[in-house]
Amino acid sequence: MRAGAAELIGTCVLVLAVGATAVALATTNPPLYDLTSIVPAFGLALTALVAALGHVSGCHLNPAVSVGLAVIGKFPWRAVPVYVLAHLVGAVLASLATWAAYSGRGRQVIALSTTSPADGVSAGGRSSSKHSSRSSWSWSSSPWPLTTRMPAAVAPVAVGSVLAVCIFIAAPPTGGAVNPARAFGSAVVSGDLHALWVYLLAPLVGGVLAAVLYDRVLAPAQAPAPAGGTREEEAVELSTTS
Repeated sequence: MRAGAAELIGTCVLVLAVGATAVALATTNPPLYDLTSIVPAFGLALTALVAALGHVSGCHLNPAVSVGLAVIGKFPWRAVPVYVLAHLVGAVLASLATWAAYSGRGRQVIALSTTSPADGVSAGGRSSSKHSSRSSWSWSSSPWPLTTRMPAAVAPVAVGSVLAVCIFIAAPPTGGAVNPARAFGSAVVSGDLHALWVYLLAPLVGGVLAAVLYDRVLAPAQAPAPAGGTREEEAVELSTTS
């Protein structure tokens, strides 16, 4: 339950960071809303949260991460409902806080930063964008690749940076919600549910695909050994000569 509480608080802070920033920028005169303002808020918030909460709960902050890890056996299924519920509740609380802070015009101008597809983008196009972006983020944000493949101190920066890149890619056609909880919170509070199913389903599918691909294909791989010996033998030789 303490891990679930950490996930709830972390998701609330993450969604509040992007939602409040988007609404604040959109309601200025003239409006200053653009990706170069929104993406850093999301990436920096996630970087700080991974550093603060990674050792407590793994800092999933996203149902797609929890489900993807559970599918490959890296996270217990019994904990998935707790984590997913924490993510959804945290996102709703963040959207309610944004709604309370920006009364009047702020609630209508950007609909509490609810994600919606660009004009002319089909459901298939939205899904493809979500799959690719969600897969990229899953490879870097899932706790087990980070702890096994890079120093712990680097993990927060890697996770935040990859999320920022994914939003840069997915935002123009879809709004960039590669997190089902982030889309859920703003959609529920604003009442704009017409495209919510895509923003819930596509990231989950992408997260599972990324987890399976990493676990079955990438993680067991080894870089080619040097001629005449193994990588381990080369390491021993280097340490001996130095």
